[in-house]
Amino acid sequence: MKYGVYLAGRAGTTCAKPDQPEKIASAVDDLMGGVAHVVREYVHFLGADPDPEIVRSLGAQDELVGLTMPDEWYVQNGRELDLVVSYLPSVADIPGWLAFLDTVLDRYGHIVRYLQVTLEPNFPIPLIDGSSPGVMEALTQGLPHAKRVSPAHVKVGFSVAEPAEWLGGDDEFWQSLANLPAEQFASHVDYVGLGLYPDAFSQVPPDAVPLLTRDAVQHLRSRSLATAKIPHRTPIHIAEFGSPSGEAGTAAGQARSISDMLATIDHMAEELNITVCEYFGLRDADSSDGQAIGTFGLLDDDYVPKDSFDVYRRIVEAGSAGVATS
Repeated sequence: MKYGVYLAGRAGTTCAKPDQPEKIASAVDDLMGGVAHVVREYVHFLGADPDPEIVRSLGAQDELVGLTMPDEWYVQNGRELDLVVSYLPSVADIPGWLAFLDTVLDRYGHIVRYLQVTLEPNFPIPLIDGSSPGVMEALTQGLPHAKRVSPAHVKVGFSVAEPAEWLGGDDEFWQSLANLPAEQFASHVDYVGLGLYPDAFSQVPPDAVPLLTRDAVQHLRSRSLATAKIPHRTPIHIAEFGSPSGEAGTAAGQARSISDMLATIDHMAEELNITVCEYFGLRDADSSDGQAIGTFGLLDDDYVPKDSFDVYRRIVEAGSAGVATS
């Protein structure tokens, strides 16, 4: 399995301090120790006339000018860029979306390894793609389009959140995909990502984290993907996983949670065809706020390592001999 990390210090609209590329480069080199790894970044389609405040709050002003690091950095020292293209217009705009995918590939196609088309379209909460008008068309038209126009080295997929039972689950989402002929959608999918946050947003006993992790990934493989006619040979990526050190969490609790999640994922990896696992994220969005959303980082927002940094580094080092190539 190949490991990775989200680079920048933003979680949704939370971002207390500017990114420092020199410190990011040093921390990633230390974390990954020369092992081939994945680095995750995000760009956003906000429609033809986006609200300037939303653009600012998401840090989306210059995403097509450059990412967090210089272009060449993403293809050096065994790095592979996982680029998420998020669909967040205020009104449905599929032609504009398809043109935006073309623009993203024109700009970044030479450095991208994994292109994720939409962010969690099964999760209808504000500022997540599942809340956007036309999101199913954005996924089902956008992914095959991106697959057709991408360079041969680019793997194209999508990601989902764990089904939110408080929103009624996500069976309708998967059934919508099931209603499409395989040649229209499923056969174009190179991988499916999962966002995995078992103890991030609700009180969970520490001992429950392994079970919740296992159930979420097993549910995706055995129920959701099977419903959508996406075969077992299509890899699962743990596209985001994380645990906070703030709000009800602690630095020690975060480290334990990360260790438990990764041990569970590693145990299931061969059986469920999990090939990539990416932590969200390298540093806190806002350590001082104390809320879960701001404290997922392996480093605090001044790039000081937490206990979890060493935990993840040791796991990457131990697993380096078994890196997958999917």
